[in-house]
Amino acid sequence: MKSMTRKIGQAHPFKPRSALRLCFGGALASITVSAWAQAEAPSAASAASAPVAASEAAPAPVQAEALPSIVVVGTTPLLGVGTPLEKVPANVQTIRGRDIDAQHPQTISDYFAANVVSVDINDAQGNGSQADINYRGFTASPLLGTPQGLSVFLDGVRVNEPFGDVVNWDLIPQAAINMIQIVPGSNPTFGLNTLGGAVVVTTKNGRSNPGGNVEASFGSFGRKTAQIEQGGVIGSNLDYYFTANVTNDNGWAEHNASKLRQAFGKLRYTDADTTISLSMGAADNTLDGSQTIPTSFLDNRKQAYTYPDTNENQVGYLTLSGDHYFNPNVQLSGNLYYRHYRNKNTSSNVNDEFGTVEDNGDIDDIQATNDQSVIVTDSYGGSLQLTLLNKLFGRDNQLVLGAAGDFANSHFTQASQDAFFTDSRATVGIGGFNPQTDAKTRNQNWGIYFENTFSFNEQWSMTLAGRYNWSKAVIADESGVQPLLDGNHTFSRFNPAIGFNWNPTPAFTAYATYNEGMRSPTAIELACADPAAPCSLPNDFIADPPLKPVISKTFEVGARGRLGNATTWSAAIYSTNLTDDIQFVSSQGAASTLGYFQNVGKTRRQGLELAGRTQYGPVGIAASYSYVNATYRSTWTESAGSNSSADDDGNITVHSGDRIPGIPANTVKVRLDYAATPKWNIGTNLSYRGSIFARGDENNQDTNGKIPGYFLIDLDTTYNVTKQLQVFATVKNLLNKKYSTFGILGENFFNGPNHTFNGADTVNEQFLGLGAPRGAWVGMRYAWK
Repeated sequence: MKSMTRKIGQAHPFKPRSALRLCFGGALASITVSAWAQAEAPSAASAASAPVAASEAAPAPVQAEALPSIVVVGTTPLLGVGTPLEKVPANVQTIRGRDIDAQHPQTISDYFAANVVSVDINDAQGNGSQADINYRGFTASPLLGTPQGLSVFLDGVRVNEPFGDVVNWDLIPQAAINMIQIVPGSNPTFGLNTLGGAVVVTTKNGRSNPGGNVEASFGSFGRKTAQIEQGGVIGSNLDYYFTANVTNDNGWAEHNASKLRQAFGKLRYTDADTTISLSMGAADNTLDGSQTIPTSFLDNRKQAYTYPDTNENQVGYLTLSGDHYFNPNVQLSGNLYYRHYRNKNTSSNVNDEFGTVEDNGDIDDIQATNDQSVIVTDSYGGSLQLTLLNKLFGRDNQLVLGAAGDFANSHFTQASQDAFFTDSRATVGIGGFNPQTDAKTRNQNWGIYFENTFSFNEQWSMTLAGRYNWSKAVIADESGVQPLLDGNHTFSRFNPAIGFNWNPTPAFTAYATYNEGMRSPTAIELACADPAAPCSLPNDFIADPPLKPVISKTFEVGARGRLGNATTWSAAIYSTNLTDDIQFVSSQGAASTLGYFQNVGKTRRQGLELAGRTQYGPVGIAASYSYVNATYRSTWTESAGSNSSADDDGNITVHSGDRIPGIPANTVKVRLDYAATPKWNIGTNLSYRGSIFARGDENNQDTNGKIPGYFLIDLDTTYNVTKQLQVFATVKNLLNKKYSTFGILGENFFNGPNHTFNGADTVNEQFLGLGAPRGAWVGMRYAWK
């Protein structure tokens, strides 16, 4: 998606052309039309309050005879003209960059966890910048091998990495975010991986963000940040924007430090009919993880199970995008992009073969392995979209036609080194690294889509949409010793959508929708799908039996509205059913990296969302509740030797109705803002997340039971010393709660004195991904025009 400029007086097809004003710069544009009711005055605290739904977007500034803003949502990867929210059949949520800035979160995932409806996070890797984001029970994760159910876009470019569809949240430039839009359901126009929703990020531009600032902060765990922003206009047609930041963080636990370096820039040309934008960005990040730790290690919550475990992420990207109005009713938009991504992963692992008898009769006494994998991906592609605003049977109609092509070449190498453990569980290598895998993959994804919104009258409208996806993955062995790795896989499907909206008054909207989506098996899943030849996740590739694509089908009904000038609300009920869902099945217990991917039949995520926001003088309140019932709908057998209910062969039977691990049923979030004075704002986030089952307990029968839920309180405050100087402070986990966001069943090899290696006396335990203890940070920002 992209910023949009349009001539004054060009009308949206659904509203009168007179007295129309567009505010540009994101996935969401505000339109004020003089034919509508009275304006809503902004409150003193509204800038710091987090929206919980798109219907709760902050109003335009009050002017003489100004009127309420109309939210326009991009419901396709390229914004184009957009669609008024009143005609969007989905519980869309929007987050402005200024809302994120007001709370000064450490990461985007921190903000999501505290503010966004139906979102929770887990810390499976033990690093805050590598958290999984779960929305409605679907995941966008940086961990290779995790089934990805959300598509993520940055300025219209899909940033699910082609190799594994992972999402590296640390590579998205947080300071450059103008708006994030979360579109729920299986909206087919967003293409592959949109099983449970799409996360659409748009960046700032210099015309909407003139001036600059520098910011610095420091505090707990040795965390220090520095950031600069600058935007402006050159002449009458050019504008520019640039930001760069540096973060050094020692980490709250041992061996989970982070170093982040990000930069982003944009140059735009705009005139009455045309916008052309060239943006580029880069990041160079080193993220250490402390992994999950067994419950017997909780005497010291800061220790790592084994180490080192490091992800080095580098990216550079270039995006050229533009749109042009041939006349007020015809717009053409498009983009071209190139992206270079490199990931180097170093993992310390217990040797899966320790204690087994080798072919020569010897006992394998190698304690550990150091695994190194490198992924280098060059991806490129483009999209083209035509928007036609016309009349159909004398009624307003908007037709969007689009096509997209995405291509990627990836090179994957992996090597393994024998090692032993020190008393502190660090691995020390024995000899050199031995190559295990050398493979190249080629991904081709084509998509053709349409979306048509027809207004029967002022109260009723219908949306029809669909997309045909064609996906091809070619895998080639480069080592010459793994011929079974070679494979050529093609998947295709047409996914439809239909929705209805009813707007009896400007203050109320009800809707119902049905849509379908698709996820193609990734290269790593296709090359690790043989139960007879399990591979080491995420390192080895072995063979490629066929896997089926995952198909999602979503029903949703909901409503949203406004009460008076200060209160907004939204509600939704949904059900998403997956066919041929894919899961990693461990061959030696849930915590083992050895296993394979398989289609496990049907799964379902269904639930309820309630959200509201209001303003009482200087106090702003936003609250939400979400319920997610995520269950398996098929019966299948899994190897889970660490599960106490496993049979003599180490297998468990998962039945229809068993809950999917890692997905909490209940989450509650409250955001309070108090404008103590015109210069001073105090905010707090109260969040509750319910209990979850551990991975490996897919049958919900393990004696360890669930990982308990938790309640957190975060604080933030800002004080504007002058118009240019602002100071701020944040406190995370005010009550210093000890909690866990993730769990997995596994075999603990460290039962010797002081948790040293003892492979002869292993114990099955519940391993936990721990949340961070209390931390506090202070900072200041100096701005100029």
